[in-house]
Amino acid sequence: MNFTILTKEFKKGTGIAEKITGKNLTLPILDNVLLEAMPNFLKISATDLELGIQWWSLCKTEKEGKIAIPAKLLNQVINSISEEKIIVKEKGNTLLVEAKNFKTQIKGFPSEDFPIIPSFSKDVFIEIDAKKIKDALISVVDVASPSQIRPEISGIYFLFGKDSVKFVATDSFRLAEKTLFFGQKGGYKNMFKENINFILPQKTVKELINVINEEEKNIRVYFSESQILFETFLPGVDHPEINLVSRQIEGEYPSYQEIIPKDAKTKVTLNKEEFSKTIKTAGIFGGKTNEAVLKINPKEKEIEVFSQDSDAGETNLSLPAKMEGNDLKVSFNWKFLLDGLSNIKSSEIIFEMQGNEGAAVIKPIGDSSYLYVIMPIKI
Repeated sequence: MNFTILTKEFKKGTGIAEKITGKNLTLPILDNVLLEAMPNFLKISATDLELGIQWWSLCKTEKEGKIAIPAKLLNQVINSISEEKIIVKEKGNTLLVEAKNFKTQIKGFPSEDFPIIPSFSKDVFIEIDAKKIKDALISVVDVASPSQIRPEISGIYFLFGKDSVKFVATDSFRLAEKTLFFGQKGGYKNMFKENINFILPQKTVKELINVINEEEKNIRVYFSESQILFETFLPGVDHPEINLVSRQIEGEYPSYQEIIPKDAKTKVTLNKEEFSKTIKTAGIFGGKTNEAVLKINPKEKEIEVFSQDSDAGETNLSLPAKMEGNDLKVSFNWKFLLDGLSNIKSSEIIFEMQGNEGAAVIKPIGDSSYLYVIMPIKI
């Protein structure tokens, strides 16, 4: 192995790959990344056996080869180099890293010890606008919660249809759904004849969000029975930059549409920013239960927000709102309320409630692509 590469590119690749690795006492080879010098390209791979990543960059290759190197150590070494270019060579199971005023050696391992990352047939794929999928995933990813009892709700549900894509997450106390509508505007290509749906681990989705950069135009999705591959491309070159491969979570995602109320007994329309500030203030006195009590009286055209902590004190706030339906006193987890509000872009929201026990829905006005379902705290 012998190649020359821009330092900033090598730093980028080692930084991306190291995030997938971690201390593994039973399989220490997983603490490593695999470096592979190919004609005109450097490839860096990492895996934890559930999630794998492959990263490519242009380089000047004098001699091909591959070697496994401890990820954290390599990243520390590369980040300490200030020169513009790096020369990397392999000698036995040792990696030589050289720059103008820099020379170091890192002990590595045979490439044969490194696990194989699954490969995919790339004849059929889904192509989607990268920024849109990133923004959509950001709006739902934190709602999912790890669960060994119900692993299917610990991940994010993807549904790729003919001209729309849905992303759903829930922790059984709340649920977020984001829909991307495409139609004739472009930004979406689905080569599959039927709808494609799967559940991905929350960790995978967070890594996908991290690897999609602002300059990315489109991302491709490849599908197999148990694995999913996301692929981004190098700018100006018809070659992959990142392949992110993940296992799917087995099982059926809950029929979540059934818990979304079709109508409301009480409906409130209010300013999102004012409501968010009020809820945040109430949260100061939310106590260990994070409880905020909402009192709604349509005749008064005003919503009251009350919270109390036996140790700290209490607060009672109010703000104007448009209301219709029944009087209501209902409690919610104020942190959950803020999570839903933070992903809404419109200046006003609609808050639809069924009573003090039924599921409530928060929606942006003028935007049917997002909804947030939240269960009350039983009084």
